[in-house]
Amino acid sequence: MKDYSKVKTFDDLIGLEHGKIGSESRNKYQENAQMFIISEMLKEARKEANLTQEQLAEKAGTRKSYISKLENGKGNIQLSTLIRIFEQGLNKRIGLTFL
Repeated sequence: MKDYSKVKTFDDLIGLEHGKIGSESRNKYQENAQMFIISEMLKEARKEANLTQEQLAEKAGTRKSYISKLENGKGNIQLSTLIRIFEQGLNKRIGLTFL
């Protein structure tokens, strides 16, 4: 059983649950967290544009099933495809920050 008595911050909790930065478990957690964020941003932008998944897929040159997978955090997406979906399908620009 894990000892949560020394957990004082969210970072402490993530470290306890998923290991140190750079560990396999922590990397997987961060990858899943980023995919969740992207999926929620995509879903929100699509709904704001009043588009169905099918309409967005048509505008972006992809399939509805692919949009659905992305919105459910199940797909693996290439950066070029993400940019195309947001820029061609939703008329939004993407900015990236590297930390």
